[in-house]
Amino acid sequence: MSFSDDELERYARHIVLREIGGPGQQKLLQARVLVIGAGGLGSPLLLYLAAAGVGTIGIIDDDHVSLSNLQRQVVHGTKDVGRPKVESARDAILDINPHTNVVIHEERLNATNAQALICQYDIVADGCDNFSTRFLVNDACYFARVPLVSAAVGRFDGQLSTFKGYERDADDVPLPTYRDFIATMPPDGSIPTCEQAGVLGALTGVMGSLQALEVIKEITGAGTGLAGKLLIYDALDARVRTITLRHDPANPLTGTSPSITDLSGHPAATE
Repeated sequence: MSFSDDELERYARHIVLREIGGPGQQKLLQARVLVIGAGGLGSPLLLYLAAAGVGTIGIIDDDHVSLSNLQRQVVHGTKDVGRPKVESARDAILDINPHTNVVIHEERLNATNAQALICQYDIVADGCDNFSTRFLVNDACYFARVPLVSAAVGRFDGQLSTFKGYERDADDVPLPTYRDFIATMPPDGSIPTCEQAGVLGALTGVMGSLQALEVIKEITGAGTGLAGKLLIYDALDARVRTITLRHDPANPLTGTSPSITDLSGHPAATE
């Protein structure tokens, strides 16, 4: 695959990077990435994936732009209030990079559509704002054997990791999934929502940008990814730390006695 003159100029700063280069940029152009949510995390994530030259970007979101979104959801503008977020995000992406193939899914991810949708992509980036979707995305990516780059934010803090539980480490132990980080879904209402607790807008920009970086690393093979690790960012103290995530033998998805069926209703198989 050769680059056009436009591509050579557009991606010049990537191509001169030894860790990316022409081969890495070609991988980006051929990649298919599904972004869950076009909100606070999804906004910078989508913009930087488009700018990086990711060939196909899928967006799934069933929400519409509201004025209160604009404090942090920078992929949308004031003129977009009332529009479906997937349409607004698509227009912003194409304004940055008209060569990007944007596939919009104006629907909510659920157990019925998750498996078929995720199987169409090479990697998934989850920027949703609720635990039920995070657990669903984790399980669907595990069964589809698709890498998952997952981010979440609180009021002034953020978390980021990459989950590839279908792979094993050097000791032949499964890599952790989201269920090794949080084993069971918190009860409804036990954790305040963004609307209830608030969130620092620029924080979502930091975490969404870091998420885009990890997606790019997974696609190109540059650097060391976050599989098996959790990055934690404290915005108030300007502090970043990384902790190790370990596989839990009691994990209901990948443990010694799986108790979760896949999204087609079949028992989970231990690898």
